[in-house]
Amino acid sequence: MFKLSEIKELIKLLDQTSSVHELEIESEGMKLAIRKPDRSEADAMAIQATPYAYPYTPAPQPQSQQYAAPAAVTEIPAAAQQPVSTEGTLHKIVSPMVGTFYSAASPETPSFVNVGDRVSEKSTVCIIEAMKLMNELEAEVRGEIVSVLAENGQLVEYGQPLFLVKPE
Repeated sequence: MFKLSEIKELIKLLDQTSSVHELEIESEGMKLAIRKPDRSEADAMAIQATPYAYPYTPAPQPQSQQYAAPAAVTEIPAAAQQPVSTEGTLHKIVSPMVGTFYSAASPETPSFVNVGDRVSEKSTVCIIEAMKLMNELEAEVRGEIVSVLAENGQLVEYGQPLFLVKPE
Protein backbone atom coordinates (compact mmCIF):
# COMPACT_ATOMS: atom_id res chain seq x y z
CA MET A 1 0.00 0.00 0.00
CA PHE A 2 1.31 3.45 -0.82
CA LYS A 3 1.55 5.92 2.04
CA LEU A 4 0.27 9.43 1.45
CA SER A 5 3.60 10.91 2.56
CA GLU A 6 5.45 8.77 -0.02
CA ILE A 7 3.05 9.84 -2.77
CA LYS A 8 3.50 13.51 -1.84
CA GLU A 9 7.30 13.10 -1.92
CA LEU A 10 7.13 11.46 -5.36
CA ILE A 11 4.93 14.30 -6.65
CA LYS A 12 7.44 16.88 -5.37
CA LEU A 13 10.35 15.02 -7.01
CA LEU A 14 8.46 14.72 -10.30
CA ASP A 15 7.49 18.38 -10.19
CA GLN A 16 11.13 19.43 -9.64
CA THR A 17 12.49 17.50 -12.62
CA SER A 18 12.16 18.91 -16.09
CA SER A 19 12.88 15.73 -18.08
CA VAL A 20 10.53 13.28 -16.33
CA HIS A 21 6.83 13.76 -17.10
CA GLU A 22 5.34 10.44 -16.02
CA LEU A 23 6.09 7.87 -13.32
CA GLU A 24 4.59 4.41 -12.76
CA ILE A 25 5.34 2.23 -9.73
CA GLU A 26 4.05 -1.25 -8.96
CA SER A 27 4.27 -2.63 -5.43
CA GLU A 28 2.37 -5.17 -3.33
CA GLY A 29 -0.46 -5.60 -5.83
CA MET A 30 -0.96 -1.87 -6.33
CA LYS A 31 -0.02 0.35 -9.24
CA LEU A 32 0.64 4.06 -8.85
CA ALA A 33 0.79 6.31 -11.91
CA ILE A 34 1.70 9.99 -11.59
CA ARG A 35 2.03 12.34 -14.54
CA LYS A 36 2.65 16.02 -15.01
CA PRO A 37 -0.31 17.84 -16.56
CA ASP A 38 0.13 19.40 -19.97
CA ARG A 39 -0.26 23.16 -20.06
CA SER A 40 -3.74 22.74 -21.51
CA GLU A 41 -4.85 20.36 -18.74
CA ALA A 42 -6.08 21.24 -15.30
CA ASP A 43 -3.46 22.40 -12.81
CA ALA A 44 -3.80 19.29 -10.64
CA MET A 45 -1.79 16.14 -11.28
CA ALA A 46 -3.66 12.94 -12.08
CA ILE A 47 -2.98 10.17 -9.61
CA GLN A 48 -4.26 6.61 -9.94
CA ALA A 49 -3.93 3.70 -7.54
CA THR A 50 -5.48 0.60 -9.04
CA PRO A 51 -5.43 -2.85 -7.39
CA TYR A 52 -4.50 -5.82 -9.53
CA ALA A 53 -6.91 -8.66 -10.10
CA TYR A 54 -6.05 -11.41 -7.65
CA PRO A 55 -4.39 -13.85 -7.45
CA TYR A 56 -1.46 -11.58 -8.13
CA THR A 57 2.04 -12.99 -8.31
CA PRO A 58 4.65 -10.25 -8.46
CA ALA A 59 7.63 -10.77 -10.74
CA PRO A 60 10.73 -11.71 -8.75
CA GLN A 61 12.94 -8.72 -8.19
CA PRO A 62 16.48 -8.53 -6.86
CA GLN A 63 16.55 -7.52 -3.21
CA SER A 64 18.77 -4.58 -4.07
CA GLN A 65 15.86 -2.96 -5.97
CA GLN A 66 13.64 -2.60 -2.88
CA TYR A 67 14.86 0.75 -1.58
CA ALA A 68 13.02 4.00 -1.83
CA ALA A 69 14.91 7.26 -2.17
CA PRO A 70 15.98 8.70 1.18
CA ALA A 71 13.84 11.52 2.48
CA ALA A 72 16.81 13.71 3.34
CA VAL A 73 20.55 13.77 2.94
CA THR A 74 22.38 13.42 6.24
CA GLU A 75 25.72 14.88 7.18
CA ILE A 76 28.85 12.79 7.60
CA PRO A 77 28.70 11.25 11.09
CA ALA A 78 31.08 12.62 13.72
CA ALA A 79 32.91 9.27 13.83
CA ALA A 80 33.90 9.74 10.18
CA GLN A 81 35.28 13.21 10.84
CA GLN A 82 37.50 12.21 13.76
CA PRO A 83 40.87 10.61 12.96
CA VAL A 84 41.41 7.10 14.32
CA SER A 85 44.73 6.62 16.11
CA THR A 86 45.40 3.23 14.49
CA GLU A 87 44.34 4.46 11.04
CA GLY A 88 47.77 3.75 9.52
CA THR A 89 47.34 0.00 10.10
CA LEU A 90 43.68 -0.15 9.02
CA HIS A 91 42.37 -0.73 5.50
CA LYS A 92 39.80 1.82 4.31
CA ILE A 93 36.92 0.60 2.20
CA VAL A 94 35.98 3.66 0.17
CA SER A 95 33.02 4.51 -2.02
CA PRO A 96 33.81 3.87 -5.70
CA MET A 97 31.16 6.39 -6.78
CA VAL A 98 28.79 9.12 -5.68
CA GLY A 99 25.55 7.59 -4.46
CA THR A 100 23.38 6.56 -1.52
CA PHE A 101 24.84 4.18 1.08
CA TYR A 102 22.69 1.26 2.22
CA SER A 103 23.91 -1.08 4.95
CA ALA A 104 21.43 -3.88 4.08
CA ALA A 105 19.74 -5.41 1.04
CA SER A 106 16.34 -4.15 2.21
CA PRO A 107 14.91 -2.31 5.21
CA GLU A 108 13.64 -5.60 6.67
CA THR A 109 16.98 -7.44 6.55
CA PRO A 110 19.96 -7.06 8.90
CA SER A 111 23.07 -5.11 7.91
CA PHE A 112 25.60 -6.86 5.69
CA VAL A 113 28.31 -6.20 8.30
CA ASN A 114 28.63 -4.69 11.77
CA VAL A 115 31.58 -3.66 13.91
CA GLY A 116 33.42 -6.81 15.01
CA ASP A 117 32.33 -8.93 12.03
CA ARG A 118 34.99 -10.81 10.06
CA VAL A 119 34.98 -10.34 6.29
CA SER A 120 36.74 -11.95 3.34
CA GLU A 121 37.76 -10.37 0.06
CA LYS A 122 34.41 -11.24 -1.56
CA SER A 123 32.15 -10.33 1.39
CA THR A 124 29.47 -7.79 0.49
CA VAL A 125 29.68 -4.91 2.97
CA CYS A 126 27.06 -2.49 1.61
CA ILE A 127 25.14 -1.26 -1.42
CA ILE A 128 25.75 2.07 -3.15
CA GLU A 129 22.77 3.25 -5.19
CA ALA A 130 23.70 5.46 -8.13
CA MET A 131 21.31 6.43 -10.91
CA LYS A 132 18.71 3.88 -9.72
CA LEU A 133 21.27 1.05 -9.97
CA MET A 134 22.19 -0.93 -6.86
CA ASN A 135 25.92 -1.63 -6.70
CA GLU A 136 27.14 -4.18 -4.15
CA LEU A 137 30.49 -3.20 -2.61
CA GLU A 138 32.86 -5.99 -1.55
CA ALA A 139 35.44 -5.79 1.25
CA GLU A 140 38.41 -6.66 -1.04
CA VAL A 141 40.44 -7.52 2.09
CA ARG A 142 40.25 -10.25 4.73
CA GLY A 143 39.90 -8.93 8.27
CA GLU A 144 37.65 -7.52 10.98
CA ILE A 145 35.33 -4.52 10.64
CA VAL A 146 36.59 -1.92 13.14
CA SER A 147 34.36 1.00 12.22
CA VAL A 148 31.35 1.81 10.02
CA LEU A 149 31.78 5.41 8.89
CA ALA A 150 28.53 5.95 6.95
CA GLU A 151 24.91 5.88 8.02
CA ASN A 152 22.13 4.03 6.21
CA GLY A 153 20.53 6.28 3.57
CA GLN A 154 23.43 8.76 3.61
CA LEU A 155 24.68 10.36 0.41
CA VAL A 156 28.34 9.44 -0.05
CA GLU A 157 31.02 10.91 -2.29
CA TYR A 158 33.56 9.23 -4.56
CA GLY A 159 36.53 8.09 -2.45
CA GLN A 160 34.76 8.69 0.88
CA PRO A 161 35.80 6.11 3.52
CA LEU A 162 32.85 3.87 4.46
CA PHE A 163 34.48 1.18 6.64
CA LEU A 164 37.75 0.62 8.48
CA VAL A 165 39.00 -2.97 8.45
CA LYS A 166 41.80 -4.46 10.55
CA PRO A 167 43.51 -6.73 7.98
CA GLU A 168 44.48 -10.29 8.95
